[in-house]
Amino acid sequence: MPTPLMVRPELLSKDLTGKTYVITGANSGIGLVTAQQLARQGATIVMGVRRVKEGQRVAAEIRSDAPSAKLVVYQLELGDLASVRGFAAEVNRNHPKLQGLVNNAGVMKTPFGHTKDGFETQFGVNHLGHFLLTNLLTDSLKAGAPSRVVNLSSFFHEFAMGRKGDIHFDDLNYQRRPFDSWEAYAQSKLANLLHARELGRRLAGTGVTTASVNPGFVRTNLLAIPLPMWLQRLLVIPVLRLAGMIEPWEGAQTSLHALLAPEVEQHSGAYYSQIARYKDKPSRRGGWPLSSPNPVAHDDDVAARLWSASEALVQA
Repeated sequence: MPTPLMVRPELLSKDLTGKTYVITGANSGIGLVTAQQLARQGATIVMGVRRVKEGQRVAAEIRSDAPSAKLVVYQLELGDLASVRGFAAEVNRNHPKLQGLVNNAGVMKTPFGHTKDGFETQFGVNHLGHFLLTNLLTDSLKAGAPSRVVNLSSFFHEFAMGRKGDIHFDDLNYQRRPFDSWEAYAQSKLANLLHARELGRRLAGTGVTTASVNPGFVRTNLLAIPLPMWLQRLLVIPVLRLAGMIEPWEGAQTSLHALLAPEVEQHSGAYYSQIARYKDKPSRRGGWPLSSPNPVAHDDDVAARLWSASEALVQA
Protein backbone atom coordinates (compact mmCIF):
# COMPACT_ATOMS: atom_id res chain seq x y z
CA MET A 1 0.00 0.00 0.00
CA PRO A 2 1.12 3.63 -0.56
CA THR A 3 2.30 5.83 2.31
CA PRO A 4 -0.56 7.48 4.29
CA LEU A 5 -1.34 11.11 3.48
CA MET A 6 -0.38 13.48 6.30
CA VAL A 7 -1.48 16.99 7.24
CA ARG A 8 0.99 19.79 6.61
CA PRO A 9 2.87 20.51 9.89
CA GLU A 10 2.01 24.22 9.91
CA LEU A 11 -1.69 23.40 10.11
CA LEU A 12 -1.11 21.41 13.30
CA SER A 13 0.53 24.40 14.98
CA LYS A 14 -2.20 26.85 13.97
CA ASP A 15 -3.66 28.76 16.95
CA LEU A 16 -7.31 27.75 17.39
CA THR A 17 -7.95 29.74 20.57
CA GLY A 18 -11.54 30.98 20.65
CA LYS A 19 -12.79 28.39 18.16
CA THR A 20 -15.33 25.71 19.11
CA TYR A 21 -15.69 22.29 17.48
CA VAL A 22 -18.38 19.66 18.08
CA ILE A 23 -17.18 16.08 17.62
CA THR A 24 -19.48 13.08 17.88
CA GLY A 25 -17.89 9.89 19.19
CA ALA A 26 -14.98 11.91 20.57
CA ASN A 27 -14.12 9.42 23.30
CA SER A 28 -12.34 6.82 21.14
CA GLY A 29 -10.55 6.12 17.86
CA ILE A 30 -10.40 8.82 15.21
CA GLY A 31 -12.75 11.10 17.14
CA LEU A 32 -10.53 11.02 20.20
CA VAL A 33 -7.38 11.75 18.20
CA THR A 34 -9.12 14.62 16.42
CA ALA A 35 -10.31 16.05 19.74
CA GLN A 36 -6.84 15.75 21.28
CA GLN A 37 -5.17 17.57 18.41
CA LEU A 38 -7.66 20.44 18.20
CA ALA A 39 -7.59 20.86 21.99
CA ARG A 40 -3.77 21.05 21.95
CA GLN A 41 -4.12 23.89 19.46
CA GLY A 42 -6.35 25.85 21.84
CA ALA A 43 -9.85 25.01 20.56
CA THR A 44 -12.83 24.31 22.78
CA ILE A 45 -14.10 20.78 22.10
CA VAL A 46 -17.70 19.71 22.65
CA MET A 47 -17.63 15.93 22.98
CA GLY A 48 -20.87 14.18 22.01
CA VAL A 49 -20.74 10.72 23.59
CA ARG A 50 -23.13 7.93 24.54
CA ARG A 51 -21.63 7.40 28.01
CA VAL A 52 -20.96 10.67 29.81
CA LYS A 53 -18.76 9.16 32.55
CA GLU A 54 -16.54 7.56 29.94
CA GLY A 55 -16.38 10.85 28.05
CA GLN A 56 -15.43 12.70 31.22
CA ARG A 57 -12.69 10.15 31.92
CA VAL A 58 -11.27 10.65 28.43
CA ALA A 59 -11.51 14.45 28.76
CA ALA A 60 -9.51 14.22 32.01
CA GLU A 61 -6.85 12.16 30.23
CA ILE A 62 -6.57 14.79 27.49
CA ARG A 63 -6.19 17.51 30.14
CA SER A 64 -3.45 15.53 31.85
CA ASP A 65 -1.49 15.74 28.60
CA ALA A 66 -2.56 19.32 27.80
CA PRO A 67 -3.58 21.07 31.07
CA SER A 68 -5.04 24.08 29.28
CA ALA A 69 -7.31 21.94 27.07
CA LYS A 70 -10.92 23.09 27.06
CA LEU A 71 -13.38 20.21 26.74
CA VAL A 72 -17.03 19.75 27.64
CA VAL A 73 -18.92 16.47 27.54
CA TYR A 74 -22.59 16.11 26.61
CA GLN A 75 -24.66 12.96 26.22
CA LEU A 76 -25.60 12.00 22.67
CA GLU A 77 -27.29 8.86 21.40
CA LEU A 78 -27.49 9.10 17.61
CA GLY A 79 -29.94 6.20 17.47
CA ASP A 80 -32.49 8.26 19.41
CA LEU A 81 -33.68 11.44 17.70
CA ALA A 82 -34.96 12.84 21.00
CA SER A 83 -31.39 12.58 22.32
CA VAL A 84 -30.08 14.29 19.17
CA ARG A 85 -32.50 17.15 19.68
CA GLY A 86 -31.58 17.46 23.36
CA PHE A 87 -27.85 17.48 22.57
CA ALA A 88 -28.29 20.09 19.84
CA ALA A 89 -30.34 22.31 22.14
CA GLU A 90 -27.60 22.17 24.79
CA VAL A 91 -24.90 22.96 22.24
CA ASN A 92 -26.86 25.87 20.77
CA ARG A 93 -27.57 27.27 24.22
CA ASN A 94 -24.00 27.09 25.49
CA HIS A 95 -22.03 27.45 22.24
CA PRO A 96 -24.04 29.69 19.87
CA LYS A 97 -21.08 30.19 17.52
CA LEU A 98 -19.40 27.06 16.14
CA GLN A 99 -16.39 26.77 13.86
CA GLY A 100 -16.73 23.06 13.20
CA LEU A 101 -18.93 19.99 13.40
CA VAL A 102 -17.32 16.58 12.93
CA ASN A 103 -19.94 13.90 12.35
CA ASN A 104 -17.53 11.17 13.40
CA ALA A 105 -19.40 8.52 15.40
CA GLY A 106 -20.71 5.41 13.70
CA VAL A 107 -21.41 1.71 13.73
CA MET A 108 -20.33 -0.96 11.25
CA LYS A 109 -21.72 -4.32 10.16
CA THR A 110 -24.33 -4.53 12.88
CA PRO A 111 -26.88 -7.35 12.97
CA PHE A 112 -30.36 -6.49 11.78
CA GLY A 113 -31.96 -4.10 14.22
CA HIS A 114 -33.64 -0.75 14.58
CA THR A 115 -32.93 2.56 16.26
CA LYS A 116 -35.37 3.86 18.86
CA ASP A 117 -37.24 5.62 16.05
CA GLY A 118 -37.54 2.49 13.92
CA PHE A 119 -34.75 3.02 11.35
CA GLU A 120 -32.31 0.31 10.28
CA THR A 121 -29.45 0.68 12.76
CA GLN A 122 -26.61 1.67 10.43
CA PHE A 123 -28.68 4.04 8.30
CA GLY A 124 -30.25 5.53 11.43
CA VAL A 125 -27.06 6.04 13.44
CA ASN A 126 -24.52 6.79 10.72
CA HIS A 127 -26.69 9.01 8.54
CA LEU A 128 -30.06 10.09 9.95
CA GLY A 129 -28.83 10.98 13.44
CA HIS A 130 -26.06 13.11 11.98
CA PHE A 131 -28.36 14.57 9.33
CA LEU A 132 -30.73 15.86 12.01
CA LEU A 133 -27.87 17.06 14.23
CA THR A 134 -26.35 19.03 11.38
CA ASN A 135 -29.68 20.66 10.55
CA LEU A 136 -30.18 21.66 14.20
CA LEU A 137 -26.67 23.16 14.49
CA THR A 138 -26.65 24.97 11.15
CA ASP A 139 -27.59 28.36 12.59
CA SER A 140 -24.72 28.17 15.11
CA LEU A 141 -22.35 27.14 12.31
CA LYS A 142 -23.48 30.12 10.23
CA ALA A 143 -23.07 32.42 13.25
CA GLY A 144 -19.51 31.12 13.74
CA ALA A 145 -18.50 31.26 10.08
CA PRO A 146 -16.09 30.63 8.57
CA SER A 147 -16.91 27.14 9.78
CA ARG A 148 -16.87 23.56 8.53
CA VAL A 149 -18.94 20.38 8.62
CA VAL A 150 -17.00 17.13 8.16
CA ASN A 151 -18.81 13.81 7.68
CA LEU A 152 -16.91 10.58 8.28
CA SER A 153 -17.67 8.37 5.29
CA SER A 154 -15.66 5.31 4.20
CA PHE A 155 -14.04 3.82 1.11
CA PHE A 156 -16.73 1.15 1.56
CA HIS A 157 -19.16 3.63 0.01
CA GLU A 158 -17.83 2.24 -3.29
CA PHE A 159 -17.99 -1.49 -2.43
CA ALA A 160 -18.32 -3.12 0.99
CA MET A 161 -17.15 -6.72 0.83
CA GLY A 162 -18.49 -6.98 -2.72
CA ARG A 163 -21.73 -5.09 -2.07
CA LYS A 164 -21.99 -1.99 -4.23
CA GLY A 165 -22.76 1.26 -2.49
CA ASP A 166 -26.19 2.56 -3.47
CA ILE A 167 -29.19 4.34 -1.94
CA HIS A 168 -32.18 1.99 -1.95
CA PHE A 169 -34.98 4.53 -1.94
CA ASP A 170 -37.63 1.83 -2.38
CA ASP A 171 -36.64 0.26 0.96
CA LEU A 172 -34.13 2.36 2.92
CA ASN A 173 -34.74 0.50 6.18
CA TYR A 174 -34.98 -3.09 4.91
CA GLN A 175 -38.65 -3.44 5.68
CA ARG A 176 -39.34 -5.68 2.66
CA ARG A 177 -36.09 -7.06 1.27
CA PRO A 178 -33.61 -9.46 2.90
CA PHE A 179 -31.16 -7.69 5.19
CA ASP A 180 -27.47 -7.60 4.26
CA SER A 181 -25.27 -5.93 6.87
CA TRP A 182 -22.44 -4.94 4.52
CA GLU A 183 -24.88 -3.58 1.95
CA ALA A 184 -26.54 -1.54 4.69
CA TYR A 185 -23.16 -0.20 5.81
CA ALA A 186 -22.25 0.79 2.25
CA GLN A 187 -25.59 2.61 1.92
CA SER A 188 -25.02 4.53 5.16
CA LYS A 189 -21.49 5.60 4.18
CA LEU A 190 -22.61 6.68 0.71
CA ALA A 191 -25.36 8.65 2.45
CA ASN A 192 -22.71 10.46 4.54
CA LEU A 193 -20.92 11.49 1.34
CA LEU A 194 -24.08 12.60 -0.45
CA HIS A 195 -25.24 14.51 2.63
CA ALA A 196 -22.03 16.58 2.63
CA ARG A 197 -22.35 17.16 -1.11
CA GLU A 198 -25.94 18.43 -0.93
CA LEU A 199 -25.26 20.39 2.26
CA GLY A 200 -22.41 22.17 0.50
CA ARG A 201 -24.75 23.16 -2.30
CA ARG A 202 -27.42 24.41 0.09
CA LEU A 203 -24.98 26.40 2.25
CA ALA A 204 -23.09 28.04 -0.61
CA GLY A 205 -22.33 31.66 0.26
CA THR A 206 -22.93 31.25 4.02
CA GLY A 207 -19.31 30.75 5.04
CA VAL A 208 -19.98 27.13 6.04
CA THR A 209 -17.79 24.66 4.11
CA THR A 210 -18.66 20.96 3.99
CA ALA A 211 -16.67 17.80 3.30
CA SER A 212 -16.92 14.03 3.57
CA VAL A 213 -13.82 12.02 4.39
CA ASN A 214 -12.55 8.47 4.23
CA PRO A 215 -10.14 7.90 7.14
CA GLY A 216 -8.83 4.66 5.64
CA PHE A 217 -8.64 1.15 7.09
CA VAL A 218 -8.04 2.25 10.68
CA ARG A 219 -7.40 0.20 13.81
CA THR A 220 -10.39 1.35 15.88
CA ASN A 221 -13.11 -0.08 18.11
CA LEU A 222 -15.12 -0.89 14.99
CA LEU A 223 -12.54 -3.57 14.23
CA ALA A 224 -13.58 -6.24 16.73
CA ILE A 225 -11.10 -9.13 16.83
CA PRO A 226 -11.97 -11.90 19.36
CA LEU A 227 -8.36 -12.52 20.46
CA PRO A 228 -6.28 -11.39 23.45
CA MET A 229 -4.53 -8.08 22.77
CA TRP A 230 -1.05 -9.60 23.18
CA LEU A 231 -1.86 -12.13 20.46
CA GLN A 232 -3.30 -9.41 18.22
CA ARG A 233 -0.07 -7.40 18.58
CA LEU A 234 2.06 -10.43 17.85
CA LEU A 235 0.18 -11.97 14.94
CA VAL A 236 -2.88 -10.11 13.72
CA ILE A 237 -1.88 -6.45 13.65
CA PRO A 238 1.37 -6.96 11.66
CA VAL A 239 -0.60 -8.87 9.00
CA LEU A 240 -3.29 -6.21 8.88
CA ARG A 241 -0.65 -3.49 8.56
CA LEU A 242 0.66 -5.26 5.48
CA ALA A 243 -2.91 -5.25 4.16
CA GLY A 244 -3.11 -1.47 4.58
CA MET A 245 -4.36 -0.97 8.14
CA ILE A 246 -3.26 2.33 9.64
CA GLU A 247 -3.25 3.72 13.18
CA PRO A 248 -5.84 6.21 14.54
CA TRP A 249 -3.40 9.15 14.25
CA GLU A 250 -2.97 8.39 10.55
CA GLY A 251 -6.72 7.89 10.19
CA ALA A 252 -7.45 11.29 11.75
CA GLN A 253 -5.28 13.09 9.18
CA THR A 254 -8.04 13.45 6.61
CA SER A 255 -10.49 14.87 9.15
CA LEU A 256 -7.87 17.36 10.35
CA HIS A 257 -7.03 18.39 6.78
CA ALA A 258 -10.72 18.93 6.01
CA LEU A 259 -11.07 21.07 9.15
CA LEU A 260 -7.87 23.11 8.91
CA ALA A 261 -6.58 23.40 5.34
CA PRO A 262 -7.56 26.76 3.78
CA GLU A 263 -7.89 25.30 0.28
CA VAL A 264 -10.82 23.13 1.40
CA GLU A 265 -13.01 26.24 1.21
CA GLN A 266 -12.67 26.14 -2.57
CA HIS A 267 -14.23 22.66 -2.78
CA SER A 268 -17.26 22.67 -0.51
CA GLY A 269 -19.10 19.33 -0.64
CA ALA A 270 -16.04 17.43 -1.87
CA TYR A 271 -14.79 14.00 -0.80
CA TYR A 272 -11.35 13.54 0.79
CA SER A 273 -9.74 10.14 1.08
CA GLN A 274 -6.82 8.58 2.91
CA ILE A 275 -5.09 5.66 1.18
CA ALA A 276 -7.47 2.71 1.00
CA ARG A 277 -8.19 -0.57 -0.76
CA TYR A 278 -10.72 0.69 -3.26
CA LYS A 279 -11.88 -1.75 -5.87
CA ASP A 280 -10.94 1.05 -8.25
CA LYS A 281 -7.13 0.74 -8.22
CA PRO A 282 -6.24 4.30 -9.29
CA SER A 283 -8.09 5.61 -6.23
CA ARG A 284 -6.00 3.60 -3.78
CA ARG A 285 -3.45 6.37 -3.28
CA GLY A 286 -6.19 8.58 -1.90
CA GLY A 287 -6.57 12.26 -2.61
CA TRP A 288 -7.42 15.55 -0.92
CA PRO A 289 -9.87 15.85 -2.62
CA LEU A 290 -10.57 12.61 -4.50
CA SER A 291 -13.13 12.00 -7.20
CA SER A 292 -15.10 9.07 -5.80
CA PRO A 293 -14.97 5.94 -7.97
CA ASN A 294 -18.65 5.32 -7.23
CA PRO A 295 -20.70 7.14 -9.92
CA VAL A 296 -23.66 7.49 -7.53
CA ALA A 297 -21.48 9.76 -5.37
CA HIS A 298 -21.57 12.36 -8.17
CA ASP A 299 -25.32 12.24 -8.82
CA ASP A 300 -26.82 15.52 -7.62
CA ASP A 301 -30.35 14.23 -8.20
CA VAL A 302 -29.72 11.32 -5.84
CA ALA A 303 -28.19 13.68 -3.27
CA ALA A 304 -31.22 15.98 -3.40
CA ARG A 305 -33.63 13.04 -3.24
CA LEU A 306 -31.79 11.63 -0.22
CA TRP A 307 -32.03 15.02 1.51
CA SER A 308 -35.80 15.12 0.97
CA ALA A 309 -36.25 11.53 2.14
CA SER A 310 -34.10 12.17 5.22
CA GLU A 311 -36.05 15.32 6.12
CA ALA A 312 -39.28 13.37 5.95
CA LEU A 313 -37.92 10.53 8.09
CA VAL A 314 -36.53 12.69 10.89
CA GLN A 315 -39.25 15.34 10.52
CA ALA A 316 -36.63 18.07 10.48
